[in-house]
Amino acid sequence: MAGFHEVRFPLRVALGTSGGPVRRTDIVSLSNGRENRNRRWQDARRRYDAGSGVRSIDDLYAVLAFFEARAGQFYGFRFHDPVDHRSGAPAASPAAGDQEIGTGDGTTAAFQLVKRYVDAGGGTVRVIEKPVTGTVIVSVAGSLVPAGDYTVDSTTGVVTFKPGKIPASGVIRAGFEFDVPVRFDTDRIDIDLAQFNAGRIPSIPLVEIKP
Repeated sequence: MAGFHEVRFPLRVALGTSGGPVRRTDIVSLSNGRENRNRRWQDARRRYDAGSGVRSIDDLYAVLAFFEARAGQFYGFRFHDPVDHRSGAPAASPAAGDQEIGTGDGTTAAFQLVKRYVDAGGGTVRVIEKPVTGTVIVSVAGSLVPAGDYTVDSTTGVVTFKPGKIPASGVIRAGFEFDVPVRFDTDRIDIDLAQFNAGRIPSIPLVEIKP
């Protein structure tokens, strides 16, 4: 991804962030009371406001320094979504059977990490491009795969089996933690030092980046 720094937004501030997925839907109301709905975006785009996560002047300075190092909106970076950052539920440790990423055929060596959001009414598949280094575990046909049998590109989310270790058959699944690729959605940071030793930044808008 061009213009991206593989660094994470200050975690202490991220934990106090608000926000989540945003979708774009066009809705036309018809004369008979029905609606025509058109999904303009295939995938959600997440937006966050990290302003509420600034609790001290040290937090404020950490955000200020990070903002300057990213040149405002120019460079993207990693962001820890406090609610949705694991292959399963946020309170559960990643398990090797969490998410299906492919099926072994004896030839295909590379598989993209994904996360599926599914219920009885439907579902969607989210591509995971920024896994956290050292958190990815893989299974084939229900059996855990030794970590030495594959590599994980933490910048793209691609799992690649080494020569001689490519699965001949079986469903391939993975568990992992991940960050969201974002950028600042402003070139301006307003700092409020009205309170002694407890400054604040009213708004720090962040928006997810799509490659």
